[in-house]
Amino acid sequence: MSGILARYELLLPLNKRTPRLDLGEGGTPLLPLSKTGETLGIELFGKFEGMNPTGSFKDRGMVLAVSKALEEGARSVICASTGNTSASAAAYSARAGVPCYVLLPAGKVALGKLAQAVIHGAKVIAIKGDFDRALELAREIASEKKMAIVNSVNRYRLWGQRSGAWEVCDELGGFPDAVVLPVGNAGNITAWWAGFVQYARLKKGTKVPSMFGVQAAGAAPLALDSPCSYPETVATAIRIGKPVNGKRARWAVRMSGGRFIAVSDEEILKAQKLLASREGVFAEPASCAGIAGLFKLAAEGSLHPGLRVVAVLTGSGLKDPNVVLERIGHPVEVEANREALMEVMEA
Repeated sequence: MSGILARYELLLPLNKRTPRLDLGEGGTPLLPLSKTGETLGIELFGKFEGMNPTGSFKDRGMVLAVSKALEEGARSVICASTGNTSASAAAYSARAGVPCYVLLPAGKVALGKLAQAVIHGAKVIAIKGDFDRALELAREIASEKKMAIVNSVNRYRLWGQRSGAWEVCDELGGFPDAVVLPVGNAGNITAWWAGFVQYARLKKGTKVPSMFGVQAAGAAPLALDSPCSYPETVATAIRIGKPVNGKRARWAVRMSGGRFIAVSDEEILKAQKLLASREGVFAEPASCAGIAGLFKLAAEGSLHPGLRVVAVLTGSGLKDPNVVLERIGHPVEVEANREALMEVMEA
């Protein structure tokens, strides 16, 4: 087993005192999405982060954040979460043998993600408020109690998440033309941009990708350039109204020549079904916002033919299966005989 601390030791802020936590994170597949790319007129790849240990990209940053917390003497960690951060923080805290405290917005977290945090032994507390309020409280408590906060306000979280960009460059043998990511708290798009810039300096390259950040229309403070006090979307992982990394994300997008895009829940769910049924990749709704964003760019005539594009698919569809089950209903039931079975199969 070899995670990102071993694989990218020279690019990460590690020293002899840094514990080397490892759950085998990173090394996720870069999948050609040929059918979807052909429809869009581009060369499209999906970086499927759902193959990380807890099923999302959060593991890349969490392994470094918790390792550095241990190095600095922290005896517990805390986070606010829409789901994926809690699962990752709980897993790496369990690995490290330290307590983990999780603040969640009540009734707003997918059950699959909640189950992960609970089974890993985290103390999970649901608050009567949204994610933004949960994060405010987590930051206050972390400061008062000298706990390590492992949200994306933690610089090590974002540094670890740069590794996704490095892997893409290593696998492609250079930079893609563009990268599209879902945006919630805006840490990941910031991290990927920093990763590409760091890689360019290392390899003495100059052309880094254009960064496109996609938000759900019901939670799109960056895409719509307007405050969002009551974020709402089926894509729970990006249901965030006040992204703490918004300023840096705007800088990354502007400097790269990209833009932010807002897509509807309907467009997100359509992209999820397309990706699963045509490419064999089951990603959670937030992950599919990026694919929906590409279709929107294509419809506008803003997607130049032949571009090499990477869509970052941030989490597994198994994180939030209820979204799918609510749409498709239950399987058809038939009598246990060939005639009844063939009647349904041939319908």
